[in-house]
Amino acid sequence: MSSTRQILGIHDGHGASVCLLEDGVIKYVIQEERLTNVKNKSGFPFKSIERILEISGLTINDIDYVAMASKHMVTRPDNRDELFKLYKKSASYRGKVDQFLMQTPIYSVYKKFKRKERLENLKKIGIKENKVIFIDHHLCHASAAYFGSPWWKDEPVLVLTCDGAGDGVCSRVYVGESGKLNKIAETPRGNSIGHIYEWVTFMMGFVPGEHEYKIMGLAPYASKDGTDKTYKIFDKYLKLDREGLTFKRGIREPTHLMYSRLRRELEFLRFDWIAGGLQKKTEEILVEWVRSCIKKTGIYKVALGGGVFMNVKANKRIMKRPEVESLFVFPSCGDESLSIGAAFCLYSQKCLESGEIPNIPPLKDIYFGDSFSDAEVEAVIKEHRNIFQFEYEYVDDIEKRIAELLAEGKIVARCKGRMEYGARALGNRSILADSSDPKCVKTINAMIKNRDFWMPFAPVILKERERDYIINPKNIPAPYMIMAFDTTDKREDFIAAIHQADLTARPQIIEKEWNPEFYKILKEFEKLTGRGVLLNTSFNLHGYPIVHGPREAMWTFKNSGLEYLALGNYLLHKRAL
Repeated sequence: MSSTRQILGIHDGHGASVCLLEDGVIKYVIQEERLTNVKNKSGFPFKSIERILEISGLTINDIDYVAMASKHMVTRPDNRDELFKLYKKSASYRGKVDQFLMQTPIYSVYKKFKRKERLENLKKIGIKENKVIFIDHHLCHASAAYFGSPWWKDEPVLVLTCDGAGDGVCSRVYVGESGKLNKIAETPRGNSIGHIYEWVTFMMGFVPGEHEYKIMGLAPYASKDGTDKTYKIFDKYLKLDREGLTFKRGIREPTHLMYSRLRRELEFLRFDWIAGGLQKKTEEILVEWVRSCIKKTGIYKVALGGGVFMNVKANKRIMKRPEVESLFVFPSCGDESLSIGAAFCLYSQKCLESGEIPNIPPLKDIYFGDSFSDAEVEAVIKEHRNIFQFEYEYVDDIEKRIAELLAEGKIVARCKGRMEYGARALGNRSILADSSDPKCVKTINAMIKNRDFWMPFAPVILKERERDYIINPKNIPAPYMIMAFDTTDKREDFIAAIHQADLTARPQIIEKEWNPEFYKILKEFEKLTGRGVLLNTSFNLHGYPIVHGPREAMWTFKNSGLEYLALGNYLLHKRAL
């Protein structure tokens, strides 16, 4: 496959990202937000491309193909005020006019213009048009889920995608077999549970396309009567078709133009009732969809992709269904995953054209970003000595020292090793605490996170202690914080890292070979306390992305109440050590 050795997957929309795939193996994935310090940065990822080429030692001429995610892509504003203006416009009469224009030849002209604009961005970095292939949006989601799953080489896989919309579609059903994805059903734009969730997020005053998780987190606090009352409203909005493979509206308005109806029918109801009813509807329609797709295909191993499946509670309901033999949800499966899916898809197509089976290893650890040497770390530390006051020292066994601090009740931010891909911190860009101490939640929020009072933190659990803490009878792997589970009666060991209303947890199950240094912190902590679990939350200021490297870590350390920072093998403390 020398002609397809190096493939660059590019997503240039909301949550822009870049993936470098070499002979089917992911070498790097970087999200533009990490380099710009703008949460969910949208637009062409110039900085991520530049950084990946730099750390890989490649030039743009070494890239054999560029896989552009989505046939058509629109950039949305990064500024919150501008984003809210866009949503208000979409909910107005102007939005209806725009919808009408989308049914006319004008929209085709607009799409051609946007395609030319994307090609011009590629031309700016030296990519010739004959190297560029545009990949359908949902095929990207499906490719990420299929080729990332542990079963794709050995047996058929049922692959489902679901999101707000992309390339005119909001859901697809595929059967993946022998490296090929065969589409069997799709739902056109305007019939999306993702759009309904998005509009409710906006209506509640949160950032749509980002804060849907807050609605999900709030839902368990609603009373049953309140949840049932609003569920009846949501239930009429969307159904499944007769076969159960696609979604269809029960109302006149397309789901992306239903804001006025939502305001009219929900505005004077309690906000927790609204969250409860919407989450119940989301879970039930997705579970019924999965059941119907399994019945249709006779395939019991399921892989999921697309932003709707960032909903860990819905994933939990799907996982528990008896007809689901096993479940794989692509980690951080929103649009940030499109660059990976695009690269997978193009690589597999080129392999099949050559009569070869794609050589894509099933997904394991996702530390796909860059790392930094001790010399780079020390240089950044010294730069900041005159900016704010702290002490620092080099520690030979930094992991053991971190564990000791955690056992003493301290909270420690950690930035070491390769940066993790996605929305969840998995130890290398994390804030850690003893999860048995409920007081740490208030402390972390006061220091840095400022989370809404109802939002839970999450645990990291040693693989060998998994059964002590979560209930997982199907032994479904859970290394990515993309699945929720019921907890056992040992939940006092991690009471600060579970949902206080329904006692569920969204864990990272850590194995030694996936991240030996992070694993060692937990083992050393276990030796000191007997507990094989910690609270693990992302290392970032509220409203900002997870930190990229030493410079961003120092900025966050300076501008927060954090006392301890483990930066590489250096330990920093804002008071004398």
